[in-house]
Amino acid sequence: MKQKINVGMIGLGTVGSGALRILRDNAELIRKRAGLPIEVVKIAVRDLSRDRGINVPASILTTNPREIVDDPNIDIVVELIGGYEPAKELILAAISRGKHIVTANKALLAVHGAEIHEAARRAGVMVGFEGSVAGGVPVIKALKEALAGNRILSIYGIINGTSNYILSKMTDEQRAFDDVLREAQRAGYAEADPTFDVGGIDTAHKLAILVNLAFGVPVNLKDIFTEGITAISPLDIEFGKTLGYKVKLLAIAKMHDGKVEARVHPTMVPDEYPIAKVGGVYNAIQIVGDACQDIMLYGRGAGSLPTGSAVVADIMDITRQIESKPATQAASVNSAPTLQPMDSISSVYYFRLMALDQPGVLSQISGILGRHRISIAQMIQRGRKQGGSVPLVIMTHTALEHDIQKALVEIEALDCVTEKPVLIRVEGEEPA
Repeated sequence: MKQKINVGMIGLGTVGSGALRILRDNAELIRKRAGLPIEVVKIAVRDLSRDRGINVPASILTTNPREIVDDPNIDIVVELIGGYEPAKELILAAISRGKHIVTANKALLAVHGAEIHEAARRAGVMVGFEGSVAGGVPVIKALKEALAGNRILSIYGIINGTSNYILSKMTDEQRAFDDVLREAQRAGYAEADPTFDVGGIDTAHKLAILVNLAFGVPVNLKDIFTEGITAISPLDIEFGKTLGYKVKLLAIAKMHDGKVEARVHPTMVPDEYPIAKVGGVYNAIQIVGDACQDIMLYGRGAGSLPTGSAVVADIMDITRQIESKPATQAASVNSAPTLQPMDSISSVYYFRLMALDQPGVLSQISGILGRHRISIAQMIQRGRKQGGSVPLVIMTHTALEHDIQKALVEIEALDCVTEKPVLIRVEGEEPA
């Protein structure tokens, strides 16, 4: 029987330093709850001299991560360097040596998760990845454990704090995207290169993990429709308010007749929905199951201590299971549903046109929509500008994505339409 669990960490950045701090500060509490003492015995870093705001004995630091992977005394390897390589190579090597894995690497799991989980299954080791989605919000354990008896029907997630911060500021202060982005960068909420966050890519990585877990669908990232928030303007946010909606960047997954929708895009959500009220850098995941019905998890989706907390929870969970000698992880279900193509989904749609203020414009546009089987639920025309362009907003009844896209191509080609139409998908009950 083991006397303690030895942990090796690869990476000591924001998340790693948070996890190490928690393991130290709460060591006695963690020992009681996990059943064994947990000790970090080796840490691989790039720069031995860098100040990380936490005291680390030089004797446990190394610049060679293979020292951790190859050490027979290390039970759990915690990978916190991010990216695809060398993270994938190191994880697979550690698994081949019988070591359990904890990672917060969402990009790696989204692209290579199936390979890593299969290798772990064959080796009889565990992979903890709570920190890979929504930081300190325990959505992975909720799906794996608390909701394991449910058939999951849908997941709606605000799972990128940077985009949610920007959209919240744009909504509350009527400011433009570029202005708020610069503020977010100064405040440390956005990276110098924010493409992964504002382009929806970070959210798509996390959605791929959730879809695989909730529906048993191994997802290729390129098959997740992904659209970011860079085209959202204060004008569309204001029209959304007028119609009773807030704009959020949502990760959406739904099960329909054996097929799963998986998409990431700006979405208009009714004001009264709980997820519409989630502001700032916070994350929220709304899950609907056939038995649990509608639940929502909420909290900080990033940061040193919130994500470090998720990493420590995985280390503790694996420690308990090592102590109890559990059965190896089950293989993935083979009869998994398939992904539904984006052009076959149905939704309510908002779109805004900048059109010339002249007779016959409405009839041209409504004629195109009618030919494509799209019914108008609401229409707003704001302002009068004889001979100039004015905004025209249309909210549809439920329509097919394929039909909407075909109609917008025709509408954009009209001489009376002076800018590329803005399209935002809408969730919630269909407009009356």
